[in-house]
Amino acid sequence: MNCTIKKKRRVGIVGYGHIGKYLVEEILKRDDLELSFVWNRTSEALRNKIDDRYILEDLSSFAERTPDLIVEVAHPSITVEFGESFLDVADYMVGSPTALANSDVENCLRWKASSGSHGIYIPSGTLWGGADIKKMADIGTLKGLKVTMKKHPSCFKLNEPLKSRNEQVNTEPVVLYDGPVRELCPLAPNNVNTMAAAALAAHNLGFDKTQGCIVADPRQDVISCLLNAHIVQVDVFGPGDEQNQFTVKTVRHNPAGSGAITGNATYASFLCSMLGAHSQGPGLHLC
Repeated sequence: MNCTIKKKRRVGIVGYGHIGKYLVEEILKRDDLELSFVWNRTSEALRNKIDDRYILEDLSSFAERTPDLIVEVAHPSITVEFGESFLDVADYMVGSPTALANSDVENCLRWKASSGSHGIYIPSGTLWGGADIKKMADIGTLKGLKVTMKKHPSCFKLNEPLKSRNEQVNTEPVVLYDGPVRELCPLAPNNVNTMAAAALAAHNLGFDKTQGCIVADPRQDVISCLLNAHIVQVDVFGPGDEQNQFTVKTVRHNPAGSGAITGNATYASFLCSMLGAHSQGPGLHLC
């Protein structure tokens, strides 16, 4: 009788913030996964929290740990610097897809993933309906897409000039940005990964034609809601004219801790994405 032992999938985690810590803990609980390594910008943050054998001091030596999947949950700069070399060794899940708003980075990674044996995986995060958006893009029926994110001002982590605009929000809601996602990503790289994932799903529109809107709302009648949740609205536009057009609107209420950048539901979403990031071959895939 043949008895085949299924090989555990080795996963390397890049970044040990809230999501990275959560994923590491989940990997260590499972029988089908094995922790390959954990890297963090400051390795001291890992001491006495995880076993030293898992700590990777120098990210450039990641290949020595023979990962099957590398998961980035740190910063878009990781993809810019290491994305191509990661794909030489393993599948790569890009937790900060705002990095791909840079067309040179996106083109290089798409080429690398399509010409090699490993794939790029984009987690859905808080994007609801990503698979359906991609299906419409595949057959050319997706005509427009807009993602609107509403948060309390304290929940945004922004670069200039949006940072100053957000700091000046007083008593009324302010639209900080409304336009192409490509231009928004470098201004809010930590907040709009959902929008970047939407632009990648809507590949016939891309980063230039997918629209993103962020709203800072400090009003007292909604403050308890927005301090404890992130509101994400997705508007999809299909064939037809203004009087008779196919449209879908979804509004996601994602609970979050006060002032938190990441909503509670995002943790489980990232775990599901990580578990599904395999066996789709070369190319770019939503997960």
